[in-house]
Amino acid sequence: MQKTAYSRTAVVMHWLMAASIFFLFISSWWMLSLPLPSKEYSYRVIPFQLHKNFGITAIFLMAILLYVRLRYRPTPVTLDAMKPWMHKLATLDHIILYIVIFACSLSGYLSSAYSGWGTTLWWVIELPDWAKENEELNIFFSDVHLWTCWALLALISIHISGALYHAFRNDGVIRRMLHL
Repeated sequence: MQKTAYSRTAVVMHWLMAASIFFLFISSWWMLSLPLPSKEYSYRVIPFQLHKNFGITAIFLMAILLYVRLRYRPTPVTLDAMKPWMHKLATLDHIILYIVIFACSLSGYLSSAYSGWGTTLWWVIELPDWAKENEELNIFFSDVHLWTCWALLALISIHISGALYHAFRNDGVIRRMLHL
């Protein structure tokens, strides 16, 4: 019997990624609205560390998701649900989405590495300071991070639009992801 739905692991990883990315966008607006650090305002470190932790964790979640999606693929959707060009577009959207998520996370980490601020993964693992403080590289990777985040927001909008399209068509594509 062929599988028509995604595995539970793929579904859980998908929604963990979605929740993590949502948190990363919300936390970025929150942490950037805080006053610059000083002796009076040292609490800014916690939101930044939390944001960095979620960003680094997103890379691991994405790796698990990619492995599960490639290893345990469901059968392709029917032509009634998706035309071949739609399937190619959905595949392209996912590939670009994964690349941009990786670029977002990596550029954020590199910006942080060159900022001179250390990173402790979930307040347990002290990541090595492999880069010296460099304001130019910090700004460069910060700009890359900003633009890849905007690209990610656009791709997520396309992704959600596609999901809504299939939900309203009730063509079975959404049921594959939600196990309905």
